[in-house]
Amino acid sequence: QVQLVESGGGLVTAGGSLRLSCAASGRTFSRYAMGWFRQALGKEREFVAAVSSTGASTWYSDSAKGRFTISRDNAKNTVYLQMSSLKPEDMAVYYCGATLKRSRLLIGTEYDYWGQGTQVTVSS
Repeated sequence: QVQLVESGGGLVTAGGSLRLSCAASGRTFSRYAMGWFRQALGKEREFVAAVSSTGASTWYSDSAKGRFTISRDNAKNTVYLQMSSLKPEDMAVYYCGATLKRSRLLIGTEYDYWGQGTQVTVSS
């Protein structure tokens, strides 16, 4: 069992930056690939970024490439999402997920555990 708690969301003006954190419980964090997804009001949850269990591989959505960076610190049981050049369309609830799978990390249904989400609001 893994429990995930996101933090770091808030209100930022367009062009600004935020760093989201997702802290995981348990001693097996390093076995899990981690992903960030987001869900805007009235829309489906969508993939943002993922990182392999070791941190050696990362994946990004087209909208996140070049602006967001996913990273993890296995010693701290934490995964991060550094977001820069934020746009109003980035406004959403951001969720982190954990999965033991090694492929299909862009698909939300492949994840075993989810956090409660953190709200990101971007004002124009």
